[in-house]
Amino acid sequence: MLHVRFLSWLTVTVGLVILPIRANKAATQNLQAMVVAPHPAAATVGAEVLRAGGNAVDAAVATALMISVVEPFSAGIGGGGFALVYDASSQDITALDFRERAPLSATPAMYLDSAGNLIPRASLDGVLAAGTPGTIAGLAALHHRYGKLPWRQLVAPAIHAAEEGFSVTERYRRAATLRLAVLQADATARQIFLDQGQVPTLGTVIRQPDLAKTLGAIATNPNNFYNGWIATAIADFMGQSGGKMSRADLASYQPIWRSPICGRYRGLQVCSMPPPSSGGVTLIQMLNLLQALPPATTPTDRGHQLASVMQIAYADRAHYLGDSDFVAVPIALLTSPAYAQQRAREILPQQARPQSRVRAVDPSQLHRPESGNTSHLTVVDTARNAVSLTFTINGAFGAGVVVPQTGILLNNEMDDFAIAPNQPNLFGVVGVQVNNQPLANGISGGKRPLSSMTPTIVTRDGQLVMAMGSTGGSRIITAVLQLLLNIIDHGQDAPTALASPRLHQQWEPDVLFVEPGVSPEWLATWQQWGYTVVQPQPWGNANLIRVLDNGTLEGAADPRGEGIAAGF
Repeated sequence: MLHVRFLSWLTVTVGLVILPIRANKAATQNLQAMVVAPHPAAATVGAEVLRAGGNAVDAAVATALMISVVEPFSAGIGGGGFALVYDASSQDITALDFRERAPLSATPAMYLDSAGNLIPRASLDGVLAAGTPGTIAGLAALHHRYGKLPWRQLVAPAIHAAEEGFSVTERYRRAATLRLAVLQADATARQIFLDQGQVPTLGTVIRQPDLAKTLGAIATNPNNFYNGWIATAIADFMGQSGGKMSRADLASYQPIWRSPICGRYRGLQVCSMPPPSSGGVTLIQMLNLLQALPPATTPTDRGHQLASVMQIAYADRAHYLGDSDFVAVPIALLTSPAYAQQRAREILPQQARPQSRVRAVDPSQLHRPESGNTSHLTVVDTARNAVSLTFTINGAFGAGVVVPQTGILLNNEMDDFAIAPNQPNLFGVVGVQVNNQPLANGISGGKRPLSSMTPTIVTRDGQLVMAMGSTGGSRIITAVLQLLLNIIDHGQDAPTALASPRLHQQWEPDVLFVEPGVSPEWLATWQQWGYTVVQPQPWGNANLIRVLDNGTLEGAADPRGEGIAAGF
């Protein structure tokens, strides 16, 4: 049910204490603890958890749960994601994979008709599009290993927000407009997220009492999601609606602790997520390639270098990256500086290369032994522990289906698999078959689809330098790359680094995407060099926190979104 009223989220109750929090959309500087999130309510709750004595993981858990309520179009408890954690006391960085998983009964042909043709939008809309959710299992695993405050206390603000409601914003309206037809088609989603079947007006307050009830059960025990009445409700709904997710899928789901992918750039250690995220491998590969190239002397040369290294890395991504628990991923080779030196020789000055001339790594080298609409949040606490967490339900409003009586909006992450060779997904990326072998990112029961999520933490001599991440599908990795370069190479502060226009090349399609704000002369030069230049609307919703020279923190939210930096 919808009620029209306006809510202020500048102070939110944590436990029984209301705490003043300093928040700024553009940037916040010289603070000791900070949360940056894409929604003011989420950032504020996270900062209050820090102020109440919680650590970075406590704040990340509370922030993610709040995002799940107030940004249902981007991420939620019906999805999954990845987290990177920096432990200041040990200087260790750990990676948690809580990515959605294909149902155990999933098959490579599940989106094909009897004639072998793709069923339109079957991997995007409806129950067949959903993978087994990992968000609650992931947040619970983070809290179990690192958390200080009681789990119930961290869930409480999200329950309150689900009961009391949140105000519709422009971002909500854009997402709902994009997915209006699929939301209208599901009776439960239509009742919750629309107003009499139409996109709600600005300021309309959306209450989610069923989600509040579900979160209440999760606050008592997060395992209720996977083995309690919530799991029964999901499995029963799937069975009645033709979906594949079962009680066995939910009961057997486990998040996985993995070793991060790390590399060196300009004397810094850069760490990000391993497969089934493509973020870490692709990011380190691009940084290695840039270091193997001669310094660019002009902005147009720099743009050409960026586009060229993106092309090479995304060609390798399309051919070889997938869930490393199911396929052999040549991580050591792809992230090797020697490999980057070899591939950098292919890049021609002031000359674009067509896709057909940009090949993936030679398969003969793969035997060498070793020597993937989203939300991102970043947290640093007073001890300089840090969390960089990206989670999602994939497209706007996910599969567009809500499990009745639970408020759980299901993801459409199955579209992140390569459902057929050279078949682009929602974000235009493809999977390429190599030597007639099964697709590295092909569908298999229990497998996790390839992701582009790239939560990233940078250190120098073991000390935290910055943490960051972004949204944007296949453009996440290149957004994080350019944030790093803006700060490390160009000396920009956080808000400037985030506001700077971005470019993106992903091998397929063979297009150089450039955000508005780039000089027309640069665009003309790139076109003269052979690029097909396209200027879409700005993309991504990044944020970052960095440690300043005086030891305090600077953080900022992306001006493309509605987030804030909050702290004390």
